[in-house]
Amino acid sequence: MHSSSPVFHRPSPIPIELLAPAKNLACGIAAIDHGADAVYIGASRFGARQSAGNSVEDIRTLCEYAHRYRATVHVTLNTIVYDNELAETLSLVRTLVKAGVDAFLLQDMGLMSEVRKIVPATVALHASTQCDTRTAEKAGWLARQGFDRVVLARELSADEIKRIHKQLPGLELEAFIHGALCVSYSGICYASQYCFGRSANRGACAQFCRLAFDLVDSAGRTIEHQRHLLSLKDMSQIDNLEALIRSGACAFKIEGRLKDVDYVKNVVSAYSQRIDEIIRRYPDEFRRASLGKVRYSFTPDLKKTFNRGYTDYFFKGRQADIFSPDTPKALGEFVGTVKEIRRDSFNVAGTATFANGDGLCFLTSKRADGPTGRQVGGASNLQTTVPSARHPVIPPTHLEGFRINRVAGNRLYPFKMPRGLKPGMALYRNQDQAFDKILRGKTAERKIPIKIRFGVKTSSTLSETHSSDTLEFHGNIWVKAEMRSGGDVAEASVPFALQVARKPQHDNIVRQLTKLGNTVYTCTDVEIEEGRDRFFLPSSVLAELRRNVVGRLDEQVRGMKRMTIHRLSVHEEISDKSRFSSVNPSQYEKFPYLYNISNDAARRFYVQQGLGTVRPAFEIEPSKSTPILMQCRHCIRYSLGYCVRRGGRKPVWQEPLFLVLPDKRRFRLEFDCEHCQMNIHSA
Repeated sequence: MHSSSPVFHRPSPIPIELLAPAKNLACGIAAIDHGADAVYIGASRFGARQSAGNSVEDIRTLCEYAHRYRATVHVTLNTIVYDNELAETLSLVRTLVKAGVDAFLLQDMGLMSEVRKIVPATVALHASTQCDTRTAEKAGWLARQGFDRVVLARELSADEIKRIHKQLPGLELEAFIHGALCVSYSGICYASQYCFGRSANRGACAQFCRLAFDLVDSAGRTIEHQRHLLSLKDMSQIDNLEALIRSGACAFKIEGRLKDVDYVKNVVSAYSQRIDEIIRRYPDEFRRASLGKVRYSFTPDLKKTFNRGYTDYFFKGRQADIFSPDTPKALGEFVGTVKEIRRDSFNVAGTATFANGDGLCFLTSKRADGPTGRQVGGASNLQTTVPSARHPVIPPTHLEGFRINRVAGNRLYPFKMPRGLKPGMALYRNQDQAFDKILRGKTAERKIPIKIRFGVKTSSTLSETHSSDTLEFHGNIWVKAEMRSGGDVAEASVPFALQVARKPQHDNIVRQLTKLGNTVYTCTDVEIEEGRDRFFLPSSVLAELRRNVVGRLDEQVRGMKRMTIHRLSVHEEISDKSRFSSVNPSQYEKFPYLYNISNDAARRFYVQQGLGTVRPAFEIEPSKSTPILMQCRHCIRYSLGYCVRRGGRKPVWQEPLFLVLPDKRRFRLEFDCEHCQMNIHSA
C-alpha cells in the first residue's frame, strides 16, 4: 500500500451497509422502509442511467426521510462530462450538498478533481464501478486521488476482494450482490457508442450485449446461429453474503435504477433479512450501518422478481453457466410442465397455484435458414454446431409468452392459445398476480426501538410513608429516551405541581409515553422510578413530555454527521508518478481512449499523473485503429467447452472467431488467455 494512503482502523462491530437503487423518490422511500441502509439515486443529469433522473427537491425529501434512520443518500454523477457541461455539473453538486446528500458516485477524473475542491469533508466521494477497479493497485490509486470508497468490478471473486482489503484495510469497498450484469468491465464498453451512437459512459447504453449473434470462424463456418452469446444471467449473492462480508467489503449494492417499487420492496427485503440473520449470529463482529428494525407483512421471493436466471458469477472463480444464450428476457420461476392440451386450454403437472392474469412463458425452437452442421460438445444447456453435410444447424430458441384468462384448478385457459406449446414443455411464470397484489399494499414498517425512563425531581424530600393526597410538591417530571442501537440518549423535563393521586398512575404513564405511532420510534421498555407513579399527572402533560423528548432524539439522529474524511492533498496524490502506469490493464497503454478523457480538467489531471499519451474519449474521437469495444471476463470459448487451459476440448474451428449481427456487421473475438479475458474488437 502506498505510504500516503489514508490509514484508519475499521470500527467494531463493523457497520454493514445494504445499498439499494432508487429510480425515483417513491422507490427510495420504499427501499428505506424495507431495510436499506443507503440508497443511490440519479440527479436530473449526468447519471449512468439517462432515464432515471430526479429533481433536487425530490432528492432533498429523500435525504430528510433517510436521515430519520441514519440511512444515507448517494447521488450518481458517474458519466463522463464535456467541457460545456462542467460548470453546470459543479453547480448541481453545490445544490445537492445543500439538499443533504451524503455521497457522490463519480467516474470522470476531471469532474472528481473539481468536485473534491468544493464539497465539505463530511460528504463522501465514491469511485463508481465505471472506474474499472479490478486490483488493489487501482483501488489504492483511487484512494490517493481523494476517493473515500471504491465500487469494485462486478467480476471479482470473494478471494480477490479479500486480497484487496488485506492490502487496503482502511479503504471502504463496495461490492455488487444482485441484479443485471454487464458483460464488459464497466466503464470500458464502447459497443453501444460504436454501433448506435449511444454512449454507455454517458448513460445511454443500447444493450448491445443482449442482441442475438451468429458465431462464425475465419473460414465462414457457423458455430452458433442467432444465440445471445453475450447476454449474462442476473447476479444473486443471497447465499454468499456472509462470505462477502468476511471478504472485507462493507457495502453491498443491489443493481436496478430502472426498476419499479415492487422490485425494490422484494429484493431489498430478501437481502436485509439475510443480513440481519448474519448479524444475529455474530453481534460482536457486525452491525447495521443505519438504525431501525423492520416488520415485514410478506415473504420476499427473488424468483418472482424480474431476472434472466441467476448466477453468482465469479464469486468462486470461473464457471461456464453464467450466461443466458436462449433469451435476454426474464423467464421467471419454473411452475411445472405442460401435461395435456385441448383446443382452448391445457393443464399443468406441478404444485404451483395460478391466478387470472398470470403471465407464463416457454422456450421454443424456430427453424431458420442456415448452413448444415453436426452437434459438438459444449456446456450442458447449449446447442453447438459446426458444419456437416448430414445434420442441419439446430435452430435458435425463442421465448414465447402469454397471459392466463381463466384458471380452473390446474387447467389454464389462455386469452389466446399460444402457438408452439407442446406436452412436456417447461413452463415459467414471469408475472404473478397474487404476489404483485401483495406488493401493491403496505408490506413493511420500520421503527427504531427505544427505552423510556420516567422520574420526578422535587425541591423537597418525598416521604414514602406520607398518605396525604392533598400535599403539593413543586419540581420537574422528566423522561429520558434511550435508543437500543446507536447509543443516543435524549432527555426532556416539564415543571409541574405534583399531587398524590387517588390511585396509582402507572398504566396511564406507560400508555401516554409510548404513543409513538406517528414517529419512527417504538418503545420496547418503560422504566418508572420507584414510587413515582403515585402522583397525578394529566395526560396532556405526559404527551408534552413525550413530544419534547422525541423531538430532541430526532435532532440527535438527523444531526448525525459523517466523520471528517482525510483527503490527500494534490502534492501527495502525484508524489509517485512512476506507479501510475501499473494501476490499469495493459490495454490502456495501447488504447488510451480507455481513460475516457472528455474534458480539459480530465486532461490536466492525467498529465499531472504522468500519462504520456493523452487521447480524447472514444465518444469524442473514435479510435482510427481497430478498437477494443469490450473487455470481458466472460469467455465464449470457455462457456462452449473449448478452453484447453481449463480442461476443455481442443477447438474444431479456425480462429479468429467473429460475432455477426443479422445486418452482417462483424466483431472479432480475441482470447487473451494470459489474462483469462475475452476482448471484442470491431472488424
